Amino acid sequence: LRTARNPLASKDDGESFTKVKSKKTQKRKRDEDGVNMDTDADGPAAVKRPQFPPISGDKLRGPDQMRKIPVPAHRYTPLKDNWMKIFTPIVENLQLQVRFNLKTRNVEIKTCKETQDIGSLTKAADFVKAFVLGFQVEDALALVRLDELFLESFDVTDVKPLKGDHLSRAIGRIAGKGGKTKFTIENVTKTRIVLADTKVHILGSFQNIKMARTAICNLILGSPPSKVYGNIRVVASRTAERF
Repeated sequence: LRTARNPLASKDDGESFTKVKSKKTQKRKRDEDGVNMDTDADGPAAVKRPQFPPISGDKLRGPDQMRKIPVPAHRYTPLKDNWMKIFTPIVENLQLQVRFNLKTRNVEIKTCKETQDIGSLTKAADFVKAFVLGFQVEDALALVRLDELFLESFDVTDVKPLKGDHLSRAIGRIAGKGGKTKFTIENVTKTRIVLADTKVHILGSFQNIKMARTAICNLILGSPPSKVYGNIRVVASRTAERF
């Protein structure tokens, strides 16, 4: 059955709905308001910026900071022999204070009033840490002079859980006869490598460390040195062409 619609009800429904403005109209209005605000800001009523006096260097620098680098027993003698080579660049070039604490057996590096750059503390700490890990002073000094150098350390057993003679053979494959394999990887990848028991320390740029690490991991996993030489030479030549 059809029922006649009530005309009054439809009229009420029409009144209950409100007309919504389109997004374009709203956007146009916002843009106009923005233009008006800009013109007002340029007028004489614009607020002046507050001007503060410059902060003095002492307040900006904050309190003195210190880094401590623990020295293992087997590095005492090399540290003593090369102390002046370590001491001179840290004090004269980086303007830091350094001492060896005999009680705690740490090398302590501290900032002072003469320190210009706060980042030099990190450089000095990395320099001493590299020497403590077994790198030559001349190689470790590159960390102070260059910004793009890094240190990376990992354990042979992190790559493959080896034990006994298998572990010894893996370390032997990395070193090679008379250190030949290690020197070849160093020369091709332009890095410095230290083998300390089962630890491997690599010093170099990010890309070069990656190449050296890949070669060492392949040797640990059992690849023959000749195959590893070929792979790193190909990667090194590609990198040289790219730059």
